[in-house]
Amino acid sequence: MQALVFDSDDLERTEEFLSDSYAPMRIGSSTRNPHAHISRIAGGGVSIDRLDLAFEMDYDVFPLRKICIGDLESGTLENHRVSGWASAESFGTGTVFSVAPPDRPYTGTVCEARYSITMLEPHLLQDVVGETAEPVRLLDHHPVTPAAAHRLRQAIGHVRDQVLGDPEVVENPLLLGAAARYLAACVLDAFPHTGLIEPTAADRRDAGAATLRRALGFIEEHLAEDLTAARIAGAAHVTVRTLQYAFRRHLDCTPMAYLRQRRLERAHRALREADPQRGGTVMAIARAWGFRHQGHFADAYRRAYHHSPGETLRG
Repeated sequence: MQALVFDSDDLERTEEFLSDSYAPMRIGSSTRNPHAHISRIAGGGVSIDRLDLAFEMDYDVFPLRKICIGDLESGTLENHRVSGWASAESFGTGTVFSVAPPDRPYTGTVCEARYSITMLEPHLLQDVVGETAEPVRLLDHHPVTPAAAHRLRQAIGHVRDQVLGDPEVVENPLLLGAAARYLAACVLDAFPHTGLIEPTAADRRDAGAATLRRALGFIEEHLAEDLTAARIAGAAHVTVRTLQYAFRRHLDCTPMAYLRQRRLERAHRALREADPQRGGTVMAIARAWGFRHQGHFADAYRRAYHHSPGETLRG
């Protein structure tokens, strides 16, 4: 986990910090005491920042090279203009918005705003969608529905507090990788984008038993690693869409659902073999096999084995 805090009334120091933390930029303000307070928590290709800029500040920012999502708690962003986009936008309190494509500079004005900035490595969106002719791009500042915006806000809060904010979870690559992809999926759910998820005719043609066997073999060999659908598809020599269609056709589930089932089976075996007198716990075993939420793990375990994981551990 990476964490930092910045606090200053010096505009030059704030510009230097913002340029180092986001992208090279120029800022300006006529406010006499331009107080800025910024905190960051990061890990697994995701950073979540909270910014409190208690003044009016103009910004002119180079491309971020990241997927960047804002959420305004108070104040406004005015005349926010992305290079190459048709018109400027303004964002008010309670707005979730996409800041700019990774390769586009942008300008605007922050007006006494308190807000969060969530940034993701672009490959995380690609990991969710799979292989596409062009990198996946978000197409609008605004979420597709208020409900989708709410789901994304909830997901960001969960990743911030329950994953990046938990020292034990953030050191587990299975949990950290799964959380980052979950957040990327919520971004894709919230905003219109260019990713194609439905299988093509070629995907359907290639989704045979041989593809499934290669995928299953790779999963078994790498079950304890941080696996993505894209990585499994690569090992099976097909696209993610083909992989997804093969699993739906032959097993009536998704690749990631199958992966969770196999990990649940391994967790069941570990619970049977563990000794609670020597420190074996349900939480430690669940986390070792990629289940970051003990309640969700317990529910899935009970559905599969008709009793609680604690009962299995106690023998």
